[in-house]
Amino acid sequence: MINVEKLNRDYYFKEKEPGFKGALKYIFRPKKNVKRAVKDFSFSIKKGEIVGLIGPNGAGKTTLIKMLTGIIPPSSGSVQVCGFTPADLKDDFRKKYAVVMGQKSQLWWDLPAEDSFELNKEIYQIPQEQFDENVKELVAIFEVEEFLQKQVRQLSLGQRMKMEIIAALLHNPEVIFLDEPTIGLDGTAQKQIRKFLQKVNRERNTTIILTSHYMEDIKILCERIIVINEGENVYEGTYQDLINRVSPFKIVEISFERSTEITHTLPVEYLDRNPFKVKMKIDKGEVKNVIGKMFKHYEVEDVAIEEEDITDVVEKIYSSI
Repeated sequence: MINVEKLNRDYYFKEKEPGFKGALKYIFRPKKNVKRAVKDFSFSIKKGEIVGLIGPNGAGKTTLIKMLTGIIPPSSGSVQVCGFTPADLKDDFRKKYAVVMGQKSQLWWDLPAEDSFELNKEIYQIPQEQFDENVKELVAIFEVEEFLQKQVRQLSLGQRMKMEIIAALLHNPEVIFLDEPTIGLDGTAQKQIRKFLQKVNRERNTTIILTSHYMEDIKILCERIIVINEGENVYEGTYQDLINRVSPFKIVEISFERSTEITHTLPVEYLDRNPFKVKMKIDKGEVKNVIGKMFKHYEVEDVAIEEEDITDVVEKIYSSI
């Protein structure tokens, strides 16, 4: 489906020196520097996979997606998507994929969404029967029929993102590139979009490449993740393996039936403690042992176990790669 081998992308820029002489030199004899935005990047994605692409701002995620969709050519290396070389910009290839960007609209701002759907029908040469069927199905799933004739500019962010996704799926693409599709949405809208993407992937076997700073999107949707930092592929594997690598702890909160003083030495870091409750950070391999001792020696009323705060985990991911 997607194969990338030793992909590189260089950007050239002129360096300006201070002062009048520097300005003249910048015009007539500029010093050119090179920044490598993507470096020897390799990976492969099978048909029907949902893969998360994550990394800090400026890591090279958008540049990589632009090369996968043919918007910019690579400086070196090879890219194959659905059997095509994206940079060739063949019309048959453009019908194979769709791009949805949370911060950039593909819909006509002053027109109703249904007019943009009609435009996409003509652009992608979608048969009328297929078009009608897809619009009916997708609109019903997102429950947005009442907004079809409303100007896009008058839609809420959640409503607009649903229309964006509908527009992207009308031609039944084999691959969808999603760049921050849930950014700025409330919890309900985020859940609806995640559920919808899972349904599309399951029923149409659509391959999905997702970039997001919301780790809940990655955790819920992605079977595999690729971490990019300074243009390099620094991690490729499952979400849980990455979490175990950067955050080998559980947060355990234990409540007691009555005022209790813990007299035993335990392999934990206390985050909070009072006579009726303790909150501890425990190595995942010690959780069962610690909880067992607490039940054996103290009158435990309740136990809550959770992962380390997701914001802290994200910071560790980017600082450890």
